[in-house]
Amino acid sequence: MKKIVLLATALAMVSGSAFAADLPVKAAKAPPPAPFDPWDLAFGSAIMNDYIFRGVTQSNHNPSAAAYFEPRYNVNKDLQLYIGTSFESISFPNRAAAETDIYGGIRPTFGAAAFDFGLFGYLYPGGSCFNAAAFPGSGIPGSELNCILNGSLPVNGNVAKRNASFFEGYAKLNYTINDNWAVGVNEYYSPNMLNLGAWGDYASVTAKYTAPATIFGTSGVGMYISGEFGRQWLGTSDSFYGVVSPLGNFAAGVPEPSYDTWNIGIGFTYKVFTLDIRYSDTDMSKANCNVYTSDYSTRNFNPSFITPTNPGGFGSNWCGAAGIVKLSADLTAMTNLK
Repeated sequence: MKKIVLLATALAMVSGSAFAADLPVKAAKAPPPAPFDPWDLAFGSAIMNDYIFRGVTQSNHNPSAAAYFEPRYNVNKDLQLYIGTSFESISFPNRAAAETDIYGGIRPTFGAAAFDFGLFGYLYPGGSCFNAAAFPGSGIPGSELNCILNGSLPVNGNVAKRNASFFEGYAKLNYTINDNWAVGVNEYYSPNMLNLGAWGDYASVTAKYTAPATIFGTSGVGMYISGEFGRQWLGTSDSFYGVVSPLGNFAAGVPEPSYDTWNIGIGFTYKVFTLDIRYSDTDMSKANCNVYTSDYSTRNFNPSFITPTNPGGFGSNWCGAAGIVKLSADLTAMTNLK
């Protein structure tokens, strides 16, 4: 009898185990996906030996410091809205010592094509105008109401408005060909470039080669080579910059010189840092550079610089060849501050 009971018990245990093995196994609960956070923040700073903007120095070929702050809102992974502000130290014709930029726009992405559309405002607070002879009512081109004279007229006779602020609309396209190559096209338009009274249109093409991540082994150092070729078209200034001489009458304003500009450089990256070493140049003559920039510092007189729009014969080196070394740090809150 005992044997029969033991046998029945064993059979029950075996059948129970087999039945349990046939039951579906309850899957382990996967952790819920992280909630999508649309907000991000980009910011950074830089120091450079020269602040070059479209081939023209903004710092009188002296060192400059810069910083920016850019909140971003990602509608989804392919659409970003942004606003931002940046600051650069400068040495401007109107003696302004700082540039403050305010900008905003939208960045839609379609596969390998990344677009960027927006408005950019360039502000130059603290400027003062100078043209000692052209006081309001004098009839001499260059008069400006409420002009704060900056002492005597510079030896080169150039003039500059107190307010050089302006804004541009822009459209950009960057196309990523593969992990190493990217190309781009850019277009900027201002109805009043640098408050000269002249419209400005800038178009450029860019290319960038990014070396494989293993080029420096496992050091984490990256490298790229990039370049840009652009053309700045400019209209005619207002009468503040007008000139009258035996060579021509431009009392109503001078035709500002359009020009080509280009740059090429190599960069090295490590974590959030970038060291960029670049060569920049333009095809603008020193005489035309003096007309466009109203360079207050030049005393470079040469009879060959005398032209109908530059009768004083002074030439500026603000638009010539320049070497730029820039060290920057760029961070985003979602990537670097987690």
